[in-house]
Amino acid sequence: MSSNPVAETVSSLMPRAKEELTALVAFKSVADFDQFPRSESVGAANWIAAALRAEGFQDVDLLDTPDGTQSVYGYLPGPEGARTVLLYAHYDVQPPLDEAGWVTPPFELTERDGRWYGRGAADCKGGVLMHLLALRALKANGGVPVHVKFIAEGSEEQGTGGLERYAEQHPELLAADTVVIGDAGNFRAGLPTVTSTLRGMTLVRVKVDTLEGNLHSGQFGGAAPDALAALIRVLDSLRAEDGSTTVDGLAADSAWEGLVYDEGQFRRDARVLDGVELIGSGAVADRIWARPAVTVLGIDCPPVVGATPSVQASARALISLRVPPGVDAAEATELLRAHLESRTPWGARVAVEQIGQGQAFRADTGSPAYRAMADAMAVAYPGQEMQYAGQGGSIPLCNTLAALYPRAEILLIGLSEPEAQIHAVNESVSPEELERLSVAEALFLRNYAAS
Repeated sequence: MSSNPVAETVSSLMPRAKEELTALVAFKSVADFDQFPRSESVGAANWIAAALRAEGFQDVDLLDTPDGTQSVYGYLPGPEGARTVLLYAHYDVQPPLDEAGWVTPPFELTERDGRWYGRGAADCKGGVLMHLLALRALKANGGVPVHVKFIAEGSEEQGTGGLERYAEQHPELLAADTVVIGDAGNFRAGLPTVTSTLRGMTLVRVKVDTLEGNLHSGQFGGAAPDALAALIRVLDSLRAEDGSTTVDGLAADSAWEGLVYDEGQFRRDARVLDGVELIGSGAVADRIWARPAVTVLGIDCPPVVGATPSVQASARALISLRVPPGVDAAEATELLRAHLESRTPWGARVAVEQIGQGQAFRADTGSPAYRAMADAMAVAYPGQEMQYAGQGGSIPLCNTLAALYPRAEILLIGLSEPEAQIHAVNESVSPEELERLSVAEALFLRNYAAS
């Protein structure tokens, strides 16, 4: 990184940032309170609130959102007449999954091979630190030239919409000229990238019932309708022979125009086993950024260990459907519901319950904020030009903010490049990416204030 005062300040702050990220990762802040204590999320929220107060933020508050979680808010005033920038991250994390699969404990930040490992290190507690580093660097080099609103969400990973509903009820709270969402990532480590599109999502639970109770498979199997077999048939109907998503009435042929995702690189990023084919058709970017994608997240049925010779009376599954830009998530939900109901065999009873939903997002990449970010990233990543990529994941808040503040510019950056392996075991963050993106954000705020 070329020498400049902001970059030098961020570099000097990195040991402190590691200590702080260690403290923040230690909170088991999974916003599913049936699995993890609410006190862990409360602890993380209080940690962030204290950090904001220490940086001079005013009106710091823990907002009780309608889904029963808390978002952390603070306001840092800038010069009179300056623009307002909203900085977003989330402190809730995914469950650690199979803890035995972690090389080091998931809630202990551990350095290994030049990366920092821990649940939430990249997604998105590292984003909280990125924002703090950028602001500290500016304060040490002439001051923060904009008004800053800071919001750290407490339930983004659950998709329960708490912050979206709160923002709709308090539309003045998050109003800003520009929003920087720190929950995306570079296309690959070292390549500065803004995410220009996000797929939306819908999450449903489907339950199939066929009998009043389980039956002996020897006495009744062959004629008694098996609910688990019926569910398997339903789930299989959601994919074509090549693995493409097939929801009746939902278009699945859009093409991505922009950054090319090499198939070999994708196989390496996704850690696809040798000899296993990729699913779907079209370019990789088409499949993951521009088309719908269904995933069966879980199935309730007897485990293999301890299973009895029974015909199952009931079975259920949790299904995620990612929705590309240009498709209304509510409409996609109804199409998915109709598909599941119509494809259930043998007259089995089927119930579909919606759990979560978020709209897709498309940014205006020709705005002044994008030009300011491109200039900033060129300094933070010498010799590299800022790239535009899509993201297959969903950040429902983006559309809520775009609807509430239609004139606001929204940029998505972050630490979740492919090596970070977010949502998987052994999630990690690159400290070099944290350092460079913190510099980029600081320079962006300065550029944007002057534009």
